[in-house]
Amino acid sequence: MASVKEQEAIRKLMVFLQEWDSGHKVARSRVLDSFIKSNNGKTEPELELEFSQGASLFLARLTAWLRMTYMHSTCLDKLLKSIGIFLSAAGGRRYLIEFLEIGGVMTLLEILGLNHLKEEDKRESVKLLQLVANAGRKYKELICESYGVQCLAELLATSTSAEAQEDAQVLLDSLGRGNPKYQHQVYKGLIAVLPCASPRAQQLALQTLGAIQELVGEAPPALLEPLLAVLGSAHLEVQHEALQLLPALLPLRVRPALLAALVAALTPPGHPALASRSESTADPNALCPREPTLAYIQQAAAAKAIGILAKESVEVAEELIQLNVVHGLMVAVGNMEHMPSQRHSSISLKYFVHTFPFVEEHMKNAVGDTLFQLFMDSPETWYTKMDQAQAEELASSILDIPKDMGRKQSTEGD
Repeated sequence: MASVKEQEAIRKLMVFLQEWDSGHKVARSRVLDSFIKSNNGKTEPELELEFSQGASLFLARLTAWLRMTYMHSTCLDKLLKSIGIFLSAAGGRRYLIEFLEIGGVMTLLEILGLNHLKEEDKRESVKLLQLVANAGRKYKELICESYGVQCLAELLATSTSAEAQEDAQVLLDSLGRGNPKYQHQVYKGLIAVLPCASPRAQQLALQTLGAIQELVGEAPPALLEPLLAVLGSAHLEVQHEALQLLPALLPLRVRPALLAALVAALTPPGHPALASRSESTADPNALCPREPTLAYIQQAAAAKAIGILAKESVEVAEELIQLNVVHGLMVAVGNMEHMPSQRHSSISLKYFVHTFPFVEEHMKNAVGDTLFQLFMDSPETWYTKMDQAQAEELASSILDIPKDMGRKQSTEGD
């Protein structure tokens, strides 16, 4: 038989549970406040002692009330924090299992998709999902099987809270590791974030793609279009993350398509007019269309990326030459409408000229002695000394480099 002390503890527990069961919103809110204040950070044995070995009975009530009221935001923040005390309790794996058995993961994910709920409530939901994911591979799989990647990607793309976006990113990164069955799903979910309107979400998605790229292996071809689009972002922090990801793609099957797309970005549609202001300034009151501006930003970023990738290996540089990259860089240098295009393409062009003597020879023949001497004297700044006629000459010049010359040059130098 139970001792008098044990019987008294059980009686108090039953009274507490009855008060909860009969209490309304205000009374339950006070109970939650007291519970959070008194039990935050407790271990499983300490919680069981607090509830006379009946802590699971209270957790079941919390979870049931959550499922009944989460759409109405009834004490939602306090409910989630209270459940978090159980799920984070050291030695409390059984609490986690009990929470999952009654559909806890689906409820948390549904919270993420409700637009009328507060961002702070969604953050608390993500924190609980992180506790679930931290429990091991099968729990990560459960989240993914419940469309968790899609929910988290949407939260990352649409949230107005930087903190919520960061929490979503951390969880997506966690789901992409030690979870081979679903790591490709996570990767594709991150790709889906790239076209969104939030620069912060794009930056975080790119960071996570870079972090799990080696684990995933081959990148899907669907990555290239959104990646090149964010490479042309007006936000430098987004551009930077896109540039960081590119070298990791070079050993993969997407490499030829990636290099070709970068070279193509050097000569946007209508590029012969890039160096000439005559058409764009014929009407002094005309507004510059948005598309060319975005194309110029992408042109500059592509020129910068080409310089970075060419320096990765001579083989990459030769492939770029065969794609007629030198002509593309000269077009970009001649774009007097956009100085970053001129600067980055000049720096990249310097590498090709200094690395491949035949490129130097062909460029000299194409642009003439005067322009070429300006380039050799100061590759980083020569474009500032060009006049309009020289810029037009550069943008329209054609370099006819035989397809196999790059490989011949490297062979001769070996």
